[in-house]
Amino acid sequence: MVKSVHRHKAYFAFLGHRISGLLLGIFLPVHFYVLGLALGQVDKFDGFLKFSELPGVKIAEWGLVLLLAIHLGFGLRILVIEFVQWPTPASIRLNWISWSVVFSVVIGAVFLAGVFGS
Repeated sequence: MVKSVHRHKAYFAFLGHRISGLLLGIFLPVHFYVLGLALGQVDKFDGFLKFSELPGVKIAEWGLVLLLAIHLGFGLRILVIEFVQWPTPASIRLNWISWSVVFSVVIGAVFLAGVFGS
């Protein structure tokens, strides 16, 4: 029985890295627009800062931090696969997936505690 490639942990790591990268790429123009408001249109920027205090926006910020952590964790995994020689590559590569997920969840939890703890 052949295991489907699409059910393998490495495939989910690949998807997590690609999807998080695409979503972060979509976020960047919004980020640059807001930075532009800070430089040229202070009144609109102040309005955005008030908007950013809403609970839904805080949760979206948490999602952004989680996306960044996922992208970083899985990106580091790819760098390790590319540049490190391992005696048994399959098992160690799969362990990096688990550590990347744990890293992302911990970073997200710390950020969430900081946002709603203060």
